[in-house]
Amino acid sequence: MKKIIITFGLIAGFIIGSFMWLYAYLCEKGVISLDNSETIGYASMVIALSMVFFGIKSFRDNHSRGAIRFWKGVQVGILITLIASLMYAVSGEIYYQVNPQFVNVIMEKYAEQQVSTLKEKGASQEEIDRAANQMAEMMKMMENPVVRFGIALMEILPVGIIVTLASAAILRRREVLPA
Repeated sequence: MKKIIITFGLIAGFIIGSFMWLYAYLCEKGVISLDNSETIGYASMVIALSMVFFGIKSFRDNHSRGAIRFWKGVQVGILITLIASLMYAVSGEIYYQVNPQFVNVIMEKYAEQQVSTLKEKGASQEEIDRAANQMAEMMKMMENPVVRFGIALMEILPVGIIVTLASAAILRRREVLPA
């Protein structure tokens, strides 16, 4: 079980870390706009976390005689998700160390986008100022590596939990993709 969890967790972590580095670079250079950044980010998480499905299936087929109980599938999936999530957060922190201006550049772009969206909606100057102050506070919080690491974990863990629950539910049936 350990080998499957570690193998699939590392593969998922490598995939999501690679996506994150590529995405961050392209976003910083303006190739990807912030309008669709969340969609791209979460889609890359789902792609990487598909390894949870394959990890549970591998455990079911190779160590559980073609059958797995739901909670055992959840256990395997959560452990794979934890490894991938930690790699995602560590990868983000390494990117920050390599390119410390990244967070400021992205946060400034995001703040500009938020302000222009508020102006388009006809928001009052008070609302615009409040949003700008919130963004400034968030930029200040992002200087703390513990906060950055925690935010990175909170981005990917819910996605991993959903993928784990769905995968465990699907793969508990022997008829689904039999060995």
